[in-house]
Amino acid sequence: MDRTAQLTIPPEQFGTAYDPPPSGTSPHVRAARVLDANWTGASTVPSLSLYPHQWSWDSAFIAIGLRHLSPLRAQTELETLLAAQWADGRVPHIVFNPSVPLDAYFPSPDFWRSATAGRAAGAPRTVQTSGIVQPPVHALAAWLVHRADPGLSRSRGFLARMYPRLAAWHRYLLHRRDLGGGGLVSVVHPWEQGMDNSPCWDAPLARIAPAPAGSFRRADLDHGAPEDRPTDLDYGRYVRLAAAYRDAGYADGTGGAGGFAVEDPAFNALLIASEHALARIAEELGAAGTARHARAGRLTTALVRRLWDPEAGMFLCRDLRGAGLIRERAVTGLVPLLLPDLPRDVAAALVHTLEGPHFSLGDRTRLAPSYDLLGEAFDPHRYWRGPAWFNTNWLLERGLRAQGERERADALREAFLDLADATGFAEYADPYTGEACGATGFGWTAALALDLHHESHDSPGRGPSPAGTGASGTRDKGGDRT
Repeated sequence: MDRTAQLTIPPEQFGTAYDPPPSGTSPHVRAARVLDANWTGASTVPSLSLYPHQWSWDSAFIAIGLRHLSPLRAQTELETLLAAQWADGRVPHIVFNPSVPLDAYFPSPDFWRSATAGRAAGAPRTVQTSGIVQPPVHALAAWLVHRADPGLSRSRGFLARMYPRLAAWHRYLLHRRDLGGGGLVSVVHPWEQGMDNSPCWDAPLARIAPAPAGSFRRADLDHGAPEDRPTDLDYGRYVRLAAAYRDAGYADGTGGAGGFAVEDPAFNALLIASEHALARIAEELGAAGTARHARAGRLTTALVRRLWDPEAGMFLCRDLRGAGLIRERAVTGLVPLLLPDLPRDVAAALVHTLEGPHFSLGDRTRLAPSYDLLGEAFDPHRYWRGPAWFNTNWLLERGLRAQGERERADALREAFLDLADATGFAEYADPYTGEACGATGFGWTAALALDLHHESHDSPGRGPSPAGTGASGTRDKGGDRT
């Protein structure tokens, strides 16, 4: 395995932006070319035009793909992100590049005012960040990056340096964000969940008075079609929520920022997966991981108890300030397939729902849409309201494999690789036609395509044994996919 920060393909094939590659290059080379173009020297931007800074869960996904090209660069990706961690443990969803003009992205650093508004929460003084978070994929990413080249990782002390930061990150979520008192983590802004514009947020957001239209300028519309992006009304509500959280000093109260507090299935499932990974990291460092595996088991139980809906055949979001479960089917409710400790009937129902009329994977769609095909709010092109996203389909591929659904996982993998390459590694795609939507040359799409190109496709282990048997000793699905 390459031990340098250089890619394993000729540098003359790379440019400074994503352009259609020369004919005859392989999909592997084309994906690697995207990551090279988006590399800043310390981290990888999601998109050169639309997202010119470092994003939290993007970097975790990108590191998972980079490990196949350069384990050192993958380690650097995570190290750069976690260097911006706040003293209270939170990992901010954006780390701003000071060389990027303020008007290139909104909300910009002067909106978040992290160093001043976040002083009480321990925001760093030497780097500007946002004040909200994103899904905790980071421990899973760190473990997979380590396994790509354990010798390099040990020689650099990678896990020894990452573990305290990752443990503090999980501690922040589990202690500060259990706003419902039921053991699950809550998000206090739609941007925190990562699926920004999902119809799942429509009811909670309806309570929020939007910021005045003239009080902010949407830089995203300079780079994306308005019909593909959130509406001005929704964006005004996002701004209002973020400003309320900022003005409260980024304090996590029992009510959520500005009245928005939602327990989300995918966010919590990714925390559980990362808890298992953090246990593996502890074991690698010579400590016991049993307590973390047990905590992950308790979180899985809480997830089923609070968010599973048998009638819907999937997990639903819970609005802590509204009427309970939000009756919208979105891909977030399928992501818990990642967790092999799910009850068998729950896992079977999720697979059935994934292939049924609401998502129609393998029938009407090759990639799972982000929202219910039969839902009133479905739109095949508008941000998170129907298009198929590559990161969520990577999670579903991994989840199907975790549940022993090898043939279904293989079919999803093939579709992912075909469409990622055919769309120029698009941000997302029309779930029916495969038409590219959003930005092209998108970081996590290229990275996760590389991961699926390279993977041996054994299921991710979740417990302490090398064979992948979990803490409960049930349903051995194999070892780590390294």
